[in-house]
Amino acid sequence: MKTPRETLPKALATLVAGMLFGFGLSLSTMIQPEVVLSFLHLQDFGLMLVMGGAVMVVLLAYKLAPRLLRHPAFDAHFHSHPSLWNRDTLVGSALFGVGWGLSGVCPGPAIAAIGVGNWDVMWALAGMAAGALVQGLRAK
Repeated sequence: MKTPRETLPKALATLVAGMLFGFGLSLSTMIQPEVVLSFLHLQDFGLMLVMGGAVMVVLLAYKLAPRLLRHPAFDAHFHSHPSLWNRDTLVGSALFGVGWGLSGVCPGPAIAAIGVGNWDVMWALAGMAAGALVQGLRAK
């Protein structure tokens, strides 16, 4: 079991990263379903820049960090993240896309939206939670 001295810095780093992520989502207006829906209807391409910038940052971090650092800040070595595609992944991603397209709400921005008082997204979060529960029960 890890000691508080080992877990506190990791917890604080996670908190700061989450706050920065939420601030970025709020600043980019991605927490507003209307903005997301106008992007999905190809009427507003501002979020394309936001998502493109995010993809570039992650791509650089995944490719450069292992070359520049001996090990991550809170682990002994870098891990690979293999992805396995199967029918469940396909169905789940299709359901996610349909839900996002109908509501304009994604899980991360929905949680950030609650932080700024947009309580209407609670309906979407309740639907996401119900879907996750059904999937968890089905997978047993």
